[in-house]
Amino acid sequence: MKLKDFITLFSLAALWGASFLFIKIASPVLGPVLTIEARVIIAGVVLLIYLVATHKKLDLKSRWKQYLILGIFNAAIPFTFIAMAALYLNASLSAILNSLTPLFTALVAWGWMKEKMTLKKIFGFLMGIIGVLILVGWSPISFTSEVIISVILSILATVSYGFAGVYSKKAFEGVSPLSLATGQQLGAAVALLPFTLFHLPRSLVSVSPIVIFSVIGLAIFCTSIAYLLYFYLISSIGPTPTLTVTLLVPLFGMIWGSVFLNEHISISMIIGLLTILSSVLLISNIQVPSSRRMGKNVAKRMR
Repeated sequence: MKLKDFITLFSLAALWGASFLFIKIASPVLGPVLTIEARVIIAGVVLLIYLVATHKKLDLKSRWKQYLILGIFNAAIPFTFIAMAALYLNASLSAILNSLTPLFTALVAWGWMKEKMTLKKIFGFLMGIIGVLILVGWSPISFTSEVIISVILSILATVSYGFAGVYSKKAFEGVSPLSLATGQQLGAAVALLPFTLFHLPRSLVSVSPIVIFSVIGLAIFCTSIAYLLYFYLISSIGPTPTLTVTLLVPLFGMIWGSVFLNEHISISMIIGLLTILSSVLLISNIQVPSSRRMGKNVAKRMR
């Protein structure tokens, strides 16, 4: 991995980790539905402008149904569930729970596409469950019914991501990742629009600049720019090394939550995170670049 790719990977993880910070700030003020509607519609328009500027096709006329379905399961549902959970969970906990996505993607692939379920993957699932139990059961957060529902919503968001991941493989063969990202954001915006009209806040006059910046940052930086970095990494280093970002996002989620929201990072969060990430490594076969290999690449770049 080149130094440029290494920096890009960490930048992507930092941006996606910041999304939980922005959601935590905006969702209690604007409401979960409006927060996510603003995210997907702004991100969709920005990506569409980039698509047109680079003379690439979206093929919206023939694939609008597929984009709508993908937008529902890969953006509208999981984004909204995460925003709803953010009303009662801190950004750090939400980011860690979101790292369960590869586990449920593998589970959906096993049930839908009949992929082989190895003993290694089964052990990975068990470790993931243990990680969640440690994270939630040993958490300093009050164990109320709202917290339990929020944890369930966070987990259901990763299940939705899993269905979307498998569906995109079946329905979008040969379609560019940029078109996928643009189409899914626009599809999510259309799907959420009716719900948004019934969940508008009473007044937007008192919305602070911090909330407005959070929505813009969530849409442009954490979605539009983040996807462009993601596509760059896929083309530069391949999809499997790019998946290592899954291991970094919750780490940045915890850092941003601690720095900007004064969230306390407990021992249970660290142990739960390490357990979940270990399960992700077992499930996804992600090979984390060794420090020795990265050092050689850095040395080559400096010559």
